[in-house]
Formats: sequence, structure tokens, C-alpha cells
Amino acid sequence: MDFWFGLLQSILQTAIAPTTAAFVLAAIGLNIHFGFTGLMNMGQAGFMLVGAYGFGVSVVLGAGFWAALGIAIAAAIIFALILGIPTLKLRGDYLAIVTIAAAEVIRMVVKLAVLQDITGGPSGIPGQRYRPVFTELSPLPEGRTTIFGLSYANTGVDDWWTRIVAWGLVLVFLLITWALMRSPWGRVLKGIREDEDAVRSLGKSSYAYKMQALILGGVMGAFGGIVMALPAAMQPDSMGRPMTFNLWMIMLLGGAATIFGPLLGSILFFTVRLVLTSLAGEFIPSSVLSAQQTEQLAWILIGISLILLVVFRPQGVLGNKKELSFNV
Repeated sequence: MDFWFGLLQSILQTAIAPTTAAFVLAAIGLNIHFGFTGLMNMGQAGFMLVGAYGFGVSVVLGAGFWAALGIAIAAAIIFALILGIPTLKLRGDYLAIVTIAAAEVIRMVVKLAVLQDITGGPSGIPGQRYRPVFTELSPLPEGRTTIFGLSYANTGVDDWWTRIVAWGLVLVFLLITWALMRSPWGRVLKGIREDEDAVRSLGKSSYAYKMQALILGGVMGAFGGIVMALPAAMQPDSMGRPMTFNLWMIMLLGGAATIFGPLLGSILFFTVRLVLTSLAGEFIPSSVLSAQQTEQLAWILIGISLILLVVFRPQGVLGNKKELSFNV
């Protein structure tokens, strides 16, 4: 009984964790890129990295919270322009190759030893160097608060303040996405996804709309990177290729071209992995599977589940097959 109660509590902790919210934010941006516009962006982790380091480096160099946030947003916009201007005329696999390469270039640049004093190199930037400007904004009183059996400090490293801000951003970006996709601008994006030539024949600049979508989704990814770095530390390898693949898994799991797909996909992704590892650790003897092997088994089962999902329900949990017409 204690195991099942502990498992339920762990599921709740995982579902509201800032990391889960960070993945939701980045997946919402990726959904704008691919789900609504049809852009095969395989470098969303690059936008997260640019946003996180734009914020962290600015704070380390003396900027305040709002100035650092503005610099992070500007860095994501500049990255989107540099990436999009020469590449948005590409389609399908070619765009995917370029975007994943660009994200890897950014990661390698951040890890350069010559930038050690600024970016921290491969070790990254410890959270205590940039987190104080965020915690100082907290209006919550000192102490701890317990809600539904979950107890955290009101303000600190693993705190309610970070969770409130993270999930508040998720709510804001979901509302923005919902409003934009119901607008004429959003309908043009869907038209580009389904038949770009038809949109151009109506006098619309598909290139301009795709650039706008790339910038918007990239800024959302930058916010995801900032939220992911706030509770812990800023480390370049934590936002590499696996991050982008996980974001794609989350988006496809919840349903591409849906408003709440990234939210549901992220929660399912983290909770299912937690349940699999917990059950395996509890009921499979350590002589059969070690803790490391249990984690690997969970990833294998998640991968198999994704394959089955793509084969038998490609639209995801919340998706609609009518939204799966892509001109890529």
C-alpha cells in the first residue's frame, strides 16, 4: 500500500514539476512550427539553449531579471532569423537536416573552452549565479506550503514560486496559441501546411508567414529553456539532440496541430516513464535488472509505444486525422 501511495505522490510531483512545464512550453513552440505550419524543425533544443544562455549569461554579466529576459527573447528572434532567412525555402528532410545541424552548432559553440569564462564551457553555469534575480521577484512568504500532500518551500531552489510561474506561462502560451490559430493568421499557417502553392496563388507570402511562425515558436522554446534551467543549472548537453527527439515524441503523443496536445503529451511522457521505472524497480529483482537497466527498459518501452502510436493512431491522443495533411 505504501508503494502505491508513494507512486501516486511521485506522479503528482512529476506532473507539476518545472521540467515538465518547460517541455510543454518548448513543445507548444514546436507544435506551431510543425503541427500548424508544417515546418520540419528538428532543432527546437537550439532555441531552448539560446534562450537559457541568453538569460543566464546576461544575469552573470550584471543584467537584471527583465533585461535578461528581453535579451533571451531577442537572442531567440535573432537565431530564428539567422536560421530561417536562408533555409525556409527548403522543404521536408532538407529543412530537418539544416535545423538539427544549427542546434548542434549552437551547442558546440557554447561548449568552447575559449568561452569558458562566459558560458561555463562544458560544465555550464551553476544555478546560484543567475537564480537570485528570479527568486527576488517572489511575493510568497517564507516557509513551506503543503498542497495535496506535496510540500515545497515557497521560494527557493525546488519551490512553489517556480512552479507557479512555469505553469502560468504554459497557460498564457496555450491561450495565445488558441487565439492565433482561430485568427486569419492562423488559418494562413494551416493553409501553408496543407498546400503552400495554393496560399501563394492567393497573394500571401508563405515565406513571411513561415518566418513569423518560426520566430514565435522559437521564442516559446526559449522560455522553455529558461524555465528548465531555473530550478537546477544550465548545462549545454542537457539541451542536445535527445531533447529535440523527446519534444517530437511529446508533440506526436499528445497530437500535432492540437492546442492541448503538448500539455497532455508532456505529462504522459514523464508520468509513464516514472510508472514504468517504479514498477520495474519494485517487482523485478535487482539480480535480473539493475537500476540503470530499468531506466533503459523504460526508454525501450516508450520507444515501442511511440512506434505503435504512429502506426495505429498517427494523429496522437487528441489529434484529428483531418489535420494530418502536410505539404512537406
